[in-house]
Amino acid sequence: MAICDTCGNDYDKAFQVTKGGKTMTFDSFECAIAAMAPKCVHCGCRVIGHGVEASGGKIYCCAHCAAQSSVTGLKDRI
Repeated sequence: MAICDTCGNDYDKAFQVTKGGKTMTFDSFECAIAAMAPKCVHCGCRVIGHGVEASGGKIYCCAHCAAQSSVTGLKDRI
């Protein structure tokens, strides 16, 4: 069995995700999202969809949050 890097659960169906050369072990997608998904710069929610990216690599969950942070010219991907 393998131990989840987020919650510490020892689980026989754990899986690994590699991002940027770093590999982590998880027992659920929830734990993987909590550990690896970026946070919206404005509202702090985890971005598990496409989101939108502003200059400087700032990630927002949607164009509305970007606009609330005075970022212009971004559109949601549809």
